Amino acid sequence: MNSLAVALQVRRLVQDDAALRMLRMDSLPLVAGVLETHLSAPNATMPTHQLHDLLDAELDPLRTHLDLSDRTAKGFCEDWRQAGLLERRLHGESREEVYALTPAARQGLRLIEQLLEPRASVTESRFVALLTALHRLAVETDPDVDRRVAALQAERDRLDERIRRLSSGEDDLLDERRARERLEDLLGQAADLPTDFARVRARFSQLNQELRRRILTDEGLPKEVLENVFRGVDVIESSDEGQTFAAFSRLVRDPAMAESFEADVRAVLGRDLFTDLPASVRSTLRTLPRTLDDGARSVQDSLTEFARGLRGYVLSQEYQRDRRLHTALQEALAAAAEAAPATRPFHRTGLDMELTGMSPRSLGTLTLHDPREFDVGAALEEAEVETVDVEALRLLARETEIDFAELRENVNGVLADHSPVSVADVLSLHPATQGVASVVGLLSLAARHGVIDDDATDLLRWPVETENSETPGSGLPHRSARVVRHLFTERLP
Repeated sequence: MNSLAVALQVRRLVQDDAALRMLRMDSLPLVAGVLETHLSAPNATMPTHQLHDLLDAELDPLRTHLDLSDRTAKGFCEDWRQAGLLERRLHGESREEVYALTPAARQGLRLIEQLLEPRASVTESRFVALLTALHRLAVETDPDVDRRVAALQAERDRLDERIRRLSSGEDDLLDERRARERLEDLLGQAADLPTDFARVRARFSQLNQELRRRILTDEGLPKEVLENVFRGVDVIESSDEGQTFAAFSRLVRDPAMAESFEADVRAVLGRDLFTDLPASVRSTLRTLPRTLDDGARSVQDSLTEFARGLRGYVLSQEYQRDRRLHTALQEALAAAAEAAPATRPFHRTGLDMELTGMSPRSLGTLTLHDPREFDVGAALEEAEVETVDVEALRLLARETEIDFAELRENVNGVLADHSPVSVADVLSLHPATQGVASVVGLLSLAARHGVIDDDATDLLRWPVETENSETPGSGLPHRSARVVRHLFTERLP
């Protein structure tokens, strides 16, 4: 490939790649600061209105240090979305619009991070990992069985020799310098995970759009694809990319693998040579298993959403209507191309068309009319002063608050005969007059003034008040629950 071909490739890349466009922006400090602060966490999303509010609050102090336009937060976010840095989509079952970083934005932020905090790229651990991976690839792709067996035997001999040296006390631990090098490499790979997951999700979204386009145009679409969709087969997950991700997802969610992974993380964090690690690094290592699981789950949810939408698109026969519309548009464009040499675009046709009175606008620009905002309610009338029944107030307070005075009296009365007593003992002699509220009150008093026996449990019963009863009584239905034993050992104050 000559210089011209490379130059043209790079020029096209500069024009098309969103990460490079981001790095060329005059407002890069603002873009990097906002996106890194609010959306750089793995699998992070944020409701659109929340990001607008946060950015609006930050714009004034930012303008004192950066040369920014007078655009609002919503305008900045829309610019970033159109530049391919932000993705706006509906979130799960709530169907709330959220922002998420695109793979290009994560790639740009990762490059900025590497420039701000450069790490050594030529390390012993990276070279060893490269040699090990290359050797495994050479062995596992070797069609000669004898050579593969010989390689495995050599590996076994090396392990036996290391076991012998460890048993005799000859082998030393990995020194601190090499251990920290390996940790740096591990952290670098962990930092790339959010970008990798975002790139995988974007690839599945692209595959979903490609399948829809091919279904719509019937262009190069194998017949069995539609048949598989009708039968409920997930054609996206059945693709090569889908099968590759499915294998990765099964590995991440394997219980034995997950337990081993978490045990290794705990072991590394417990080593003496890593006790001085920054809190951010320790947090990254501690949450690494969850990051992998959450990332795999997020991509899997997207796969499920794409498959459900594609199947609904086909089963609803909507694609056939879209096909007819697509065909009509293609025919109109072909006719226009034929007429273009002989007919001017502004030539009068002699036909009158009544245009729609509504101009197309984005739904995001519309503000819903809420009649309640203009309803001032009924006119206030001056109420007559009435005499309040003190007994009615006591009953109301009893219904809304736990009667701790009664509970203390009941507990002290039982303690006068014997000690200690459990909550179950108190309820057996003094039924719960307030139902479950009395039970909760006794447990609260025991937790505050008594002791808890974690090795024993009690079955607590209380009456359930019905619509036809005014106060709980022995004739009412009861409910029960088994709780840890709570004991009273002395009189309550």
